[in-house]
Amino acid sequence: MHKDNQPLIFEITKAGRVGYSLTELDVPEVDLSSLMPDGFIRKEDAELPEVSELDIMRHYTALSNRNHGVDNGFYPLGSCTMKYNPKINESVARFPGFANIHPLQDESTVQGALEMIYDLQEHLNEITGMDETTLQPAAGAHGEWTALMMIRAFHEANGDFNRTKVLVPDSAHGTNPASATVAGFDTVTVKSNESGLVDIEDLKSKVGPDTAALMLTNPNTLGLFEEDILEMATIVHGVGGKLYYDGANLNAVMSKARPGDMGFDAVHLNLHKTFTGPHGGGGPGSGPVGVKKDLIPFLPKPVLVKKEDIYTFEYDRPQSIGRVKPFYGNFGIYLRAYTYIRTMGPDGLKAVTEYAVLNANYMMRKLEPYFDLPYTQHCKHEFVLSGRRQKKLGVRTLDMAKRLLDFGYHPPTIYFPLNVEEGMMIEPTETESKETLDSFIDAMIQIAKEVEENPEVVQNAPHTTVINRLDETKAARQPVLRYIKK
Repeated sequence: MHKDNQPLIFEITKAGRVGYSLTELDVPEVDLSSLMPDGFIRKEDAELPEVSELDIMRHYTALSNRNHGVDNGFYPLGSCTMKYNPKINESVARFPGFANIHPLQDESTVQGALEMIYDLQEHLNEITGMDETTLQPAAGAHGEWTALMMIRAFHEANGDFNRTKVLVPDSAHGTNPASATVAGFDTVTVKSNESGLVDIEDLKSKVGPDTAALMLTNPNTLGLFEEDILEMATIVHGVGGKLYYDGANLNAVMSKARPGDMGFDAVHLNLHKTFTGPHGGGGPGSGPVGVKKDLIPFLPKPVLVKKEDIYTFEYDRPQSIGRVKPFYGNFGIYLRAYTYIRTMGPDGLKAVTEYAVLNANYMMRKLEPYFDLPYTQHCKHEFVLSGRRQKKLGVRTLDMAKRLLDFGYHPPTIYFPLNVEEGMMIEPTETESKETLDSFIDAMIQIAKEVEENPEVVQNAPHTTVINRLDETKAARQPVLRYIKK
């Protein structure tokens, strides 16, 4: 059978085949049914595939080869920083002294691990300009919610129970309004101006005594640096509100500018993006939150502290918002991020920002003649093109994204942000070579030319993938998630 026509594991089953060999039982057999409630006992044997070890290895290896990942191809997914993950990170995370410890061990037996966590917090404080950092949050949106809960606790501790509104620019990450809502706030949208930046006059009209915070994604989802941050800080702080910095795009400003120096009171980071933890496939993530001094009492507990030469968790925090993640977060991602920071050093982290911005601007200017560019100023780490001119010829951005699959590329984020018609959000990251960027640019230019000369090729794409064009609506509404024997 051709490798592309991979059957289901149940379709290659042969009665009697096994993929394991167990030693002869040398202890008395236990009837587990006596230990389980009737409702949890399977009455019949599970219908499992019967295959050899070789069959199962070939089956899953063939499936894995169909996957697209940053190790085997370019991944220009705007807003998500899908960059290469250095393999030294993986090696360190697998050191026995780290990999074999247990979160319930006595603190005295894991002082090295706790020292690493503490040191990582100190590094993140320096990088962000914050006074204290918690590593508990499991990912970016969880970090947003954690920061907002601390802001809410701060206001309530001061008797400001009427601060019920969080201002969110229309160029923010989509998780911002969702996190604010889950934290119990009402969201108020702040408009962008003609330059794609926060409209200061609209912000002024919407702040007041009920303002709890402004959530700012910077650079915003258009890849643009918000030029009026200091004025925004004055406006929001002037009415008693707090400033929250969505730091998912930190690789655009790292070692060049710090949220804490801009007037922000809280910031979340994505260790699984900026700091090269593995990203995608469901995790794991890590979304640390840094805060300024007046929010420290509300940090999730326990808080890791250093007392003389001993590292210990402190639980006596009466104003804390409580624990937000079991076992203090995702330890393996801390290790990867810590290794990355220590490997790169200050100069390396600065170079990350410089190359991320250089690569994005290089691609943007090369593609500008072939697509609409809604905002023409220099971008930061990513940029947004529009497929409006292609839409007039009957080809949608979705069609062009599918056509990119034929060239071996994962498509960029499409139709986001919502304030760009037929948007394509492209982030090359700093880890890609000029040759890779040029190859992607050539593919995009070819697709733009195909739209004009032979639009059907794009409209019916992809043509070379294992599975051709999917019906996304049917896949979403009528998913088939399990094998049903016919």
